[in-house]
Amino acid sequence: MTDLNTPDARQARRSESTRAGTGLHWWAEILLVLTFYVIYSAVRNLFGSGSVGVSEALANAERVIDLERALGLYLEPGLQAAFLGQRWFIQFWNLFYGTFHFGLTVFALVWVYRYHPHLYARQRSTFLCTTGLALVGFGLFPLMPPRLLSDCGEFGACLAAIHPFVDTVAITGGLWSFDSGTMQEVSNQYAAMPSLHFAWAAWCTVALWPVVTSRTGRLLITAYAPATLFAVVVTANHFWIDAFGGLVALGAGHCLSGLLLAGWRRVPIRT
Repeated sequence: MTDLNTPDARQARRSESTRAGTGLHWWAEILLVLTFYVIYSAVRNLFGSGSVGVSEALANAERVIDLERALGLYLEPGLQAAFLGQRWFIQFWNLFYGTFHFGLTVFALVWVYRYHPHLYARQRSTFLCTTGLALVGFGLFPLMPPRLLSDCGEFGACLAAIHPFVDTVAITGGLWSFDSGTMQEVSNQYAAMPSLHFAWAAWCTVALWPVVTSRTGRLLITAYAPATLFAVVVTANHFWIDAFGGLVALGAGHCLSGLLLAGWRRVPIRT
């Protein structure tokens, strides 16, 4: 029986990974991801809160609340209220919400590209397809996030007596506040369904699980998605059902990426 853990065997696997990844160029991947994200952001915001009425976004939020109540799982108000008195705790989750979403996602893309190029094309494509499909949700179901239900600004419902949510970033501080004039102008306030924060977190787990072998590493990446779910709910940026929508987007993105890559491989290459 061949020992797969010998130095020669490990080197052979690394060589195989390198050969399988031939054709990938770091500069092209950076350009692809950045270009895609710029286009995604432009489309997301073009058809966002600037063109959607408050009443429509509020009606959809009330539909979500009614569904969660029907399921006996309208947990968001009680969960947030339980922790609002812990300022340092809330500040940590504000920071988590604002940094890990991009930081760990970029890390996962770079790590898989650098050390496991044979897996990279599928994972990158799944990530891009998931992000692109989220635009469908944003367009079809503009949703007022919990933090805006009690907000009396331009995009809020001013219903604190009925929906006593708190925008924790605005109250306790964070990297930025979505209530600032600049952020309101450049960001789609109603892009909540599906939750890309959760979709990207789940994608990170899927992408890193096959390439992380240490018990500690796997424990951390397994905990990342549930931690993200807690973060988006306790900061009142999402309903928990938005995270379920994120899982649906990820699953659809995975299937779509497989179809696209299979089609791409059938394209004849001229030499």
